[in-house]
Amino acid sequence: MKKKALFNWSSGKDSALALYKSLQNPEIEIVCLLTSVNQQHQRISMHGVRVELLQQQAESIGLPLEIMQIPEMPTMEAYENVMRETLAKLKNKGVTHSIFGDIFLEDLRKYREDKLAEMGFEGIFPLWKIPTHEIIQEFLALGFKTIVVCVNERFLDKSFVGRVIDQNFINDLPENVDVCGENGEFHTFTFDGPIFSKPINFEIGEVVYRKYEKPEKEDSSDTACDTSASDAFDYGFWYCDLVGK
Repeated sequence: MKKKALFNWSSGKDSALALYKSLQNPEIEIVCLLTSVNQQHQRISMHGVRVELLQQQAESIGLPLEIMQIPEMPTMEAYENVMRETLAKLKNKGVTHSIFGDIFLEDLRKYREDKLAEMGFEGIFPLWKIPTHEIIQEFLALGFKTIVVCVNERFLDKSFVGRVIDQNFINDLPENVDVCGENGEFHTFTFDGPIFSKPINFEIGEVVYRKYEKPEKEDSSDTACDTSASDAFDYGFWYCDLVGK
């Protein structure tokens, strides 16, 4: 029996490679892509990518898309309630596993597995503990193409947002930045590669700067690249808008 799984799709490069590997696995049947979207702005949480482009990705990949509508500044409780409702619906369809593109963040993996266990699900992590320099080289060698849509100014300046990742981009990264942005340094939108039946067509729009205010409640989260660090709200984020064509 194949493992029926949902795939947590962020629209970025790690998701794309993890999905590629999952689709090659004969033991896994992917039922749908699952993406959280900022309810107010209708953009992918953290990445800031328009829902229309997300829908184009799902259509090109050929998998159903399940969208979780998340409030602008949700508490963890609110986020987890939406997730539980979504998982319960998918569980009724026979889904038993949840796939992630996480690479080495131990705390995040434990959080995911603990929450999944409460619902009777198991996590699958196709990229787990693979060195990130190997991941990015495999990603590029397979013919994937991805563009940087969000950078955290703590690590990178405005010049990095809106760039397509290639060897020059990798060479330009500061030494303290993970080549896959696994610590929240940057996020991407993948628009071509072996999982797509056709490339996603877009043009680069406005580049905007946004700084987030610290929520009044300690258990609140946000839509920024990464707000988990203690000094996260001391820094802003550069976003590159992508407009579908």
